[in-house]
This record gives sequence, C-alpha cells and structure tokens, in this order.
Amino acid sequence: MDLVTPGFGLIFWQLVTFLIVLFLLGKFAWKPIMNALNEREASIENALSAAEKAKLEMQALKADNEKLLAEARMERDKILKEATEAANSIVETSKQKANEEGARMIEQAREAIENEKRAAITEVKNMAATLSLEIAEQILKRELSDKTAQQALAQEYIREVSLS
Repeated sequence: MDLVTPGFGLIFWQLVTFLIVLFLLGKFAWKPIMNALNEREASIENALSAAEKAKLEMQALKADNEKLLAEARMERDKILKEATEAANSIVETSKQKANEEGARMIEQAREAIENEKRAAITEVKNMAATLSLEIAEQILKRELSDKTAQQALAQEYIREVSLS
C-alpha cells in the first residue's frame, strides 16, 4: 500500500507551480508588502521617538513648573515678610507717635495745671490783700473816728519808731 508516495511528475509540477508562485509573489507582492512593513516600522519608530520626545518635554515642563512654583513660593514668602515688616513698622511708628502725643498732652496738662495754680494763688493773694486792706481800713476808720484813739495810736507809733 503505497498511498503516500507521490510520483515524479507530481513533484515536478508542484515544484514548477511553487517557483512560479514564488516568482509572482516576489515580483508583485513581496516589494509592496516589505514596503508596507518598512513604512509601518518607520511610523512605529517615529511614534516611539515622538512619545519619548514628548516624555522628555513633559519632564522638562514639570521641572520648569516646579522651579516656577518654588520661585513663586519664595516671592510670596518675601512679599509676606515685607508686608509683616511694614505692618510692624507702622504699628511701632504709631505707638511711638501715640506715646509722644501722650507725653506732649501730659506736659500741656501739667503746664495748664501749673498756670491755673499760679492764677489761683495770685487770685487768693489779691483777695487776701484786698480783704486785709478792707479790714485795715475798717479798723483804722473805727480807731481814727475817735480823737483819743488817734492820739493813743500816734504815741504807740512813735514809741515803736524810737525803739527800733
């Protein structure tokens, strides 16, 4: 039973058919298929290189963003520090001005009190002098209204002058 053994003619014609198909594929199909594969490979490589390039650009952008954020934070901290210093300076200046104004007002009040005190003392002295003069005038009028009292007073004055 030789069912599997092919004949020489069959092998020859299969070989000729295979070579013709191989030639036709090589002539008409092989180049376009290879060109399509090469184009596909080139487009994949371009896509990979573009993706790598985009990845590098993203990393650079991320680094730039982090740098900008760090600079912005530093600028914010600087502005906050300057604002705090300015506020403290304004508060200190206001306190100093308030203290100076308070001291000036206290000094003015002391001067006003001293002036009022002097005025009151002067007024009291004037009133005392006026009262003393009025009392002396009334006493003198009473004592001088009488002639004997006038003579007694004159003698007393002469005695005091002669003793001193």
